[in-house]
Amino acid sequence: MKTVVLAGASSTAGHAVARALLSAGWSVVATGRSLERLAALADAGARVEVADATSLADMTALAARLAEAGVPVDAVVPLVGGWRGGGGLAGQSDEDFHALLPALEAVRATSRAFDGALRGAEAGRFAIVSSTAVGRPLAGGANYAAVKAASEAWTRAVAQGWAKAAREAGEPLRAASVVFRAKALDPDLLAAHLLRLWDDETSDLGAAALNDRVIDLD
Repeated sequence: MKTVVLAGASSTAGHAVARALLSAGWSVVATGRSLERLAALADAGARVEVADATSLADMTALAARLAEAGVPVDAVVPLVGGWRGGGGLAGQSDEDFHALLPALEAVRATSRAFDGALRGAEAGRFAIVSSTAVGRPLAGGANYAAVKAASEAWTRAVAQGWAKAAREAGEPLRAASVVFRAKALDPDLLAAHLLRLWDDETSDLGAAALNDRVIDLD
């Protein structure tokens, strides 16, 4: 049984992904800033933690609590998101841009806080949900596409760092950092693809075949 940390799971999409993974037999650690919004996931069997996914301090403290409790972390998926846009390039307001930035902040905070846990796991996985808008950005969604592109760049940098560390240590790569792209998030489809992140775990390539991949969910 794998254990996944869903950081920012109190949204409708977060609830749906958590429930899909729980139904598949996974152990889920769901975070959010409101215990009330996490209550339904606790009832469904998830371990819930009140923590801000965009805060490095909160995520580092969570990683330490899980390690101290003997909870293994096999995967971390930041789910902070949302969309704001429209109005062409002139309509790309600073307010909208700053409202979208928490998605990038969550990618940065979670990857940094759980770096040691995922690299030390037998087969650690870090995955983000990006958008097809990165491949074809439109003027009306420039803010959104820019934040998603930055999130992808950070996630791919995580992949390069893990590959470099394994190479320099003369060890096989065991951790993989991947990007999922979707036009619109389908929680069940995302859960199914998350489960497949360990399909090559026992092959000769293993994480090396998965690390730094961009996977289209559509």
